[in-house]
Amino acid sequence: LFGSQTTAFGQTNFGTSNVYEGYKINVAINDFFSSHFAILGNSGAGKSCTVASILQKLYTSSPTPPVNSALFFFDAYGEYTHAFGGLHDFNPALNYKAYTTNIIDPDCEILRIPIWLLDVDDLALLLDANSPTQLPIIEKTLKLVPILTGTSDNVIKRKNDIIARALQDILLSGNDSTKIRDQVIGVLTKFNTPTLNLESQIVQPGYTRTFKQCLYVDKTGKMQEMELVVEFVRGYIIEDQISIDPSEMNKYYTLSDLELAMDFALISEGILKSDKVFDTANVMSVRLHTLATGDSRHYFTYPKYVTRDQYIDSLLWDSKTNSRVQIVNFNINYIDDRLAKVITKILSRMLFLKASTEKPRGSRAFHIIIEEAHRYVQHDSDIDLLGYNIFERITKEGRKYGVFLALITQRPSELSDTCISQCANFVVLRTLHPVDLKYIKEMVPNVSSEIVLQLKNLKPGNCIAFGSAFKVPTSMYIDLPNPRPLSNNVDLENVWYKKKEPENQIISSIYAVCFLTETGGFFCCQKFFEIFFGKAAILGVQNEAFCAMSEGVN
Repeated sequence: LFGSQTTAFGQTNFGTSNVYEGYKINVAINDFFSSHFAILGNSGAGKSCTVASILQKLYTSSPTPPVNSALFFFDAYGEYTHAFGGLHDFNPALNYKAYTTNIIDPDCEILRIPIWLLDVDDLALLLDANSPTQLPIIEKTLKLVPILTGTSDNVIKRKNDIIARALQDILLSGNDSTKIRDQVIGVLTKFNTPTLNLESQIVQPGYTRTFKQCLYVDKTGKMQEMELVVEFVRGYIIEDQISIDPSEMNKYYTLSDLELAMDFALISEGILKSDKVFDTANVMSVRLHTLATGDSRHYFTYPKYVTRDQYIDSLLWDSKTNSRVQIVNFNINYIDDRLAKVITKILSRMLFLKASTEKPRGSRAFHIIIEEAHRYVQHDSDIDLLGYNIFERITKEGRKYGVFLALITQRPSELSDTCISQCANFVVLRTLHPVDLKYIKEMVPNVSSEIVLQLKNLKPGNCIAFGSAFKVPTSMYIDLPNPRPLSNNVDLENVWYKKKEPENQIISSIYAVCFLTETGGFFCCQKFFEIFFGKAAILGVQNEAFCAMSEGVN
């Protein structure tokens, strides 16, 4: 039932049986890792140690480590680097790589995603779109941005055409002249080209005026040169669409370029003459501006142009060792849950698209491991907006492409039903919440009432595993990982009861040392402690003690 005691090729050790003393539980890698799996349990039950132990043994317990594996770890608390950071020291053929979302004090490379790799679905999630009617605006934005960032004559003609059509709609809107003038000036202030702007020359027999001067509204509230302005604007409208060569399009663009392209898309869609279009589309423009100007812009700023395949390959390459990486950790601890969920979805979808286009199919395998999965793999509105949820698509279709999802959570009842139902293997630690216990019993196959009762009384590190990799539900103890992830509980005895030396005693000790030094030594010692404790900490005693100490030394 429990297999051989020796870890042969294609096997990995999970732990030790709780029923048969000292009996090792070895699992076939194909049976466990070639399908989606879930690790469930309450906070403090040992999930982090269980995950770290299973993955450490995957690379250390087998005589032949899986050097071609690719595990992408979404680390909710940044605690797994301590557990996997020494992988290369154990075996030079193995490598671990970490990315952080801490832009203030990064301890490793900052996670950056090229903005041009995001398509309509990705941007819809990033900009928190809530209606399918907003998708055409995003689609038009993505079509315009590689054109608008170019500088060729054809590109400028295309820009002029978009601006001129928007201006024509304003001029012929029937609004009062003052409003028309203000809107035209507003558009040309923000959107202009070297040939179409407020200072463009309008030449008439006998005189020349600027475009802005022709927008003058007289005392009667009329724009006397309306016909002249309309005729001038129409001169930039192109009836036959200009074909722009792909070489004229700029594939590399920034968030600011994307923001400008969305503004162009909005005016070309008639945002200025339709309040309904304004209400549905302007909110995305505001969100994009916030993204482009806020701290989150760092995560979508990339130094050079790369394709999707090149980007994924760069994630799996360690420039320090000049070799392949087996575990990639994304520390998403420093961003809010909404952005963390979006980034997790964007990267997961990117991996899914990459794997689905590999030839031959299934020639590579990606494992997406999500810590605190109940935050990200939820009952979202993605299906109403996009027609699918990427995590549900991965669990339903990923197996044939070699993309597998691993869900680590303390609240399985908050997960997507589709995702949890597609998992073939489960490792369940202590679970107490009655809703979660009921959910496990109903959603997980081969779970009896007796097993559910056992789950309530498991000690930390003990679990019950069942699924396609286990012939029968198996009660086992997961060995502690070495090193452990940084998930230990706070030691209250140490925090509450540890004696701390009073500050005045520290300062007295400083000057006690100073008394034993020469005069020059006193100043050095004083400077040293200023660096450690701050100048203000010793000023209180310095004035009254300094003279006496200087004399006492002599």
